[in-house]
Amino acid sequence: MKIEDYGLIGDTHTAALVGRNGSIDWLCLPRFDSAACFSALLGDENHGYWKMAPAGKITATSRRYRPGTLILETDFETEEGCVRVIDFMPPRDHAIDLVRVVRGIRGRVKMKMQLVIRFDYGSILPWVRQIDDRLEAVAGPDAISLWCDVPTRGEDLTTVAEFEISEGDTQTFLLLWHPSYEAPKTHVEPLRELKKTERWWREWSSQSKQSSEWDEAVQRSLITLKALTYAPSGGIIAAPTTSLPEKIGGVRNWDYRYCWLRDATFTLYSLLAAGYKSEACAWRDWLLRAVAGDPSKLQIMYGARGERRLDEYEVPWLPGYENSKPVHVGNAASGQFQLDVYGELIDVMHQSYLAGIEPEEASWRMQRAVMEFLETAWHEPDEGIWEVRGPRRHFTHSKVMAWVAFDRAVCNVEKFGLVGPVDRWRQQRDQLREEICARGFSKKLGSFTQDYGSEKLDASLLMLPLVGFLPPEDERIRGTVAAIERDLVVDGFVMRYHPDKAEDVDGLPPGEGAFLPCSFWLADNYILLGRRDEARELFERLLSLRNDLGLLSEEYDPRAKRLVGNFPQAFSHIALINTAHNLSKPTGPAHQRRKSVRDPKGQGGAETL
Repeated sequence: MKIEDYGLIGDTHTAALVGRNGSIDWLCLPRFDSAACFSALLGDENHGYWKMAPAGKITATSRRYRPGTLILETDFETEEGCVRVIDFMPPRDHAIDLVRVVRGIRGRVKMKMQLVIRFDYGSILPWVRQIDDRLEAVAGPDAISLWCDVPTRGEDLTTVAEFEISEGDTQTFLLLWHPSYEAPKTHVEPLRELKKTERWWREWSSQSKQSSEWDEAVQRSLITLKALTYAPSGGIIAAPTTSLPEKIGGVRNWDYRYCWLRDATFTLYSLLAAGYKSEACAWRDWLLRAVAGDPSKLQIMYGARGERRLDEYEVPWLPGYENSKPVHVGNAASGQFQLDVYGELIDVMHQSYLAGIEPEEASWRMQRAVMEFLETAWHEPDEGIWEVRGPRRHFTHSKVMAWVAFDRAVCNVEKFGLVGPVDRWRQQRDQLREEICARGFSKKLGSFTQDYGSEKLDASLLMLPLVGFLPPEDERIRGTVAAIERDLVVDGFVMRYHPDKAEDVDGLPPGEGAFLPCSFWLADNYILLGRRDEARELFERLLSLRNDLGLLSEEYDPRAKRLVGNFPQAFSHIALINTAHNLSKPTGPAHQRRKSVRDPKGQGGAETL
C-alpha cells in the first residue's frame, strides 16, 4: 500500500501502523535494537503482519478516528454486509497491549484473521504454542501472547482464524508483548479498555486551547505529537518508522525513531500555544537530561530515553519499501557536528523562561558551559541542518543559529537576571552578524546562500527572519524569499535545496520529495511579510496533502503525488500547528520567536524593528 494508506495508533510508549486493508504492518517497540514484531517495512508480507478483514470481496472501505482520540475505526463493505474493525492501544499500565474489536454493522460477513510474527526486523521466526487460554510466540527476549474467543490454527507459519460476524455481534482480539522470561501480566478486558482509552484521549484533547478555523487539523496534529511522545522520559521521536524512502526506489532511507534537538523550539511553541504546559515541561526536562555532559559532545539527536549510542547499520535481508534500499537501523548522523543545535538548545530554554517556566541554576550552568564551548566552535565548519554526509562547510543557517545562541544568552541575562559574561557574548553576537552578512550573502543573487561563498540556495534560509536574525522587511530577506520562490518551489512546494544539485550538497544521488516543514516556513515568511492571502493559500495546499486521517509524512513527491519519507512525521505536524497559530493570531510563534531580537548595533528590542 501507499504510505498514506496507513493510520497510527499508540499508547505514548510505542506505536503501530494500521493499513487501510485492515493489516497492522509495523509495531515499534521502545527497544529499538529488536523493534519490529511485525513487518520491518510497510506492506512486506514476507516479514509479518496482523490482518483482520472480510474473507470475501470488499466493495468499499472507509475509516476515521473517533473524535479527539487515537482510536481508529475501519468499515469494510461487502455484498453480504458491513463490518467495523476498531484498533487501539490502551493507555500504558504495565504492558504493551494491542487491541482489535470486530463489530457487525449490517448483514453477516465472513472474516479472516492472519497473524504473522517475526522479531528482529523480520529475521527471527518465533516458536508458537498454545498455553491455557492464550497463544504465545517466543523468540529470544521477546514474547507475544494472543487472546481471542475464536479458534485459531497454524497454516504455513501463519496463525489463522476464520469466523462470521453478524449485525450486533462483537469479537475481541488482544495481543500483548512481554519479556519471554516472564509470564504475561493479567490481560485486560478489551471492551472495558476501549471505553477507558476513549475517555483518556478525550480528556487530554479537551485541554487544548484552539481558536481558529483549522481546529480539527491542529487537534489531530497535537494528538499525533502526543502519540509520538515517550511518556516515561518526555522525549518526542521524529517518526515511529525507519527507512521509508524520500524517493520511491531511492537510497535516502533513514531511521527516524529518535529525538532531534533541532525540533526542540518548534515543539515547545506548538505545545505551549495549545495549552499543554506539562508536556512542554517534560520535553524541556528530557532535553536537559539528554544533553548533560561535555558540550563538545552534544549530539543532534538522542534515543527516546536519552540514549547516545545510535550506531547505524544496514539490514540486507529486507528488500525495502517498494525496493527502496538500503534499510537502516540506527542513525550515523548522531555523530555529526551541527552548529545549529546549540542555538536551538539555548533558544528553547529562553522561550521556556518567557512562557513562565522558572530558570533553574543547574540548567543555567549547563547553558553557560555550552556558550563557553560555542565561543570557539562557531568558527568551525559543520555538517549543517540537512546532515550532509559530505565535507563540512560553513553553512549560513548553522552560523545564524549560533548567532541565536549568543542573542538568547544575552537576553537571558538582561531579562531574567542570570549571571554570565554578557559583554563577551554581545561581542560574539555582533561579530557573527557581520560575518554572516558579509560571507553568507550573494550580491549577485540578492540572497543569502546555503554556505559561505557559494551561489547555492537552501530552504533553511527561510529561518533567518523567523528567528529574528533580520527583520522580514529587510531587502536581503525579501531577496532571499524571492530567490527561494524562484528556484526551490516545485509544483507549489518547497525543496530543501536544488533537486538536481543534491549530490553536490550531500554526496548522495539526487531524488527526494519536497520537505514539508520548509513549505510551512515559507507560509510563515509570507505572514511576516504581510502576504497573508498567499500564506493562507499555501497552508491550505499543505493541508490537502494530509491523508484521510489527517496525517503527514516527512516529504511529498509532487510529481508522483504521494507522501514519502518516514510516517507520520512529528516535524511536519509541529510546523502545521505553528503556521495555523501564525495565521490565526496577531502574535503567533513566528512573531514570538522574534521578541528577543536586537538591532544590528545590539540595542533595543523587537519593537525597534
